[in-house]
Amino acid sequence: MRVAACLMVMVVHATEPFYLGGDGSLILTQTDAFWASFFDSFVRACVPLFIIASSYLQFPLHYSSEEFFRRRAVRILVPFVLWTVVYALVWGSPVQNFKDLLLNFNYAAGHLWFVYMLVGVYLLMPLLSPWAERVGRTELLIYLGLWLFTTVIPLLRDWVFGAPPVVYGVSGLPRQALFPLWGEASWNAYGVFYYLSGFVGYLLLGLYVRKFLGTWSWRKTLAVALPCFAAGFALSFGGFLRRVWLSSGGEFPVGGLVEKAVWWETTWCNDTLGVALMAIAWVLLFRKIQAAGGFYRRITLPLSRAGYGMYLSHLLVLVPICTWVRGWLGSGDAGILGFWTTPAEITLSAVACFVVVGAGSIALQRIPKVGKFIMG
Repeated sequence: MRVAACLMVMVVHATEPFYLGGDGSLILTQTDAFWASFFDSFVRACVPLFIIASSYLQFPLHYSSEEFFRRRAVRILVPFVLWTVVYALVWGSPVQNFKDLLLNFNYAAGHLWFVYMLVGVYLLMPLLSPWAERVGRTELLIYLGLWLFTTVIPLLRDWVFGAPPVVYGVSGLPRQALFPLWGEASWNAYGVFYYLSGFVGYLLLGLYVRKFLGTWSWRKTLAVALPCFAAGFALSFGGFLRRVWLSSGGEFPVGGLVEKAVWWETTWCNDTLGVALMAIAWVLLFRKIQAAGGFYRRITLPLSRAGYGMYLSHLLVLVPICTWVRGWLGSGDAGILGFWTTPAEITLSAVACFVVVGAGSIALQRIPKVGKFIMG
C-alpha cells in the first residue's frame, strides 16, 4: 500500500500542471478539466494511506515514547532537513527561502507540508496509545463515526454558504475564511468537532482495521469497497468539475489567481468525505493482497523502505519530466493524441518519475552508514 501511495502522489503532482499555471490557476481546455479531475480524484487518498499504514504498523506504540521519538527523528526529521535545504537552494531565492524556513516549509516545494502534519500525528500517538490498547470495538466505531461526520463539514460550508471569501497571510497565499459553525467564532476557531477532525481520523481508522476488522472474503471486500470508492470518487470528481464549470461558464481557457484553484480543490481535500470513503476502499482492497515471492523481496519491499525518500525527492525529477513530456506530446486537444494527450502525459510522467526516483532512492538508501540519513 505504501508503494502504491508513492505512485499515487506522483500522479497527483503530474496532474497539477493541467489546472495550475498562469497567475496561479489555469485550465486550457474542457478536456484538461475532465482528465485533471479524473486522475486527481482517483488517487487523492494517497496521503491518508500513508497515515493509515503508519497507524496499522505502529499504533499503539510497541516501545517507549523516548525510543519511538528517537527512531522517528532519524527516520523522518534528518532526511527532511536535508531535502528542505536542497529545495531551498534549487528553487526560488535561497536567501528568502532560508528566512521563510524559520516559520514554515518552502512553498516552492509544497509537498513538504506532509512532514509537518506527520510529525503532528506522531506527537499524538504516545498520548493516545494507552487508550488504543484498551478501546473496544463499539467505542472506536463511535469515534470513527464522529470523525466521518467532520469530513462533511468542509462541504457543508460550501453548500450552505457558497464560495467563501479569501484572505491572505504573510506568504501571499490564500486562506479560506471559515464560516462559523458549532462554537466557532471570530475569536475562537476551536469548535466542538475541531479535535476530532483531520488526520487523527485516519490514525483511528488504521487502528480499527488492524484490531477489529478480521478476515474478509474477496466477495465481502468488493461489496463494501467498490460502493465506497464509487461514492467517494463521484463526490471528488463531480465537485471539482462543478466548480470549474461555475468559474468558466463553459468557456475555456479559465484561470485566475491561485485562490480559484484552491476553491476548485474543495472536494479533493484530505479531510473531506469523498477522500475518506476512497481511503477506506483502498485499505480494504490492499488488505487482500498477499506479499510474497521474489518480486516482493526484490522490488516491492525495497521500494517501500525507500518510500519516504521517494516522497521527499520526487519533485526534483517530476518537474523536468512533465515539462519534457508536454513539450513532446503537445497540449490538450491540440496534442498529437487529441483527447488522449492529457491522460497519456499524466500517466507517462508519473510512471517515468516513479521508476527513476525509485531506483535512485534505493541506491542512495543503500550507501553504508549515511544512506538512512539521506532517504530515511
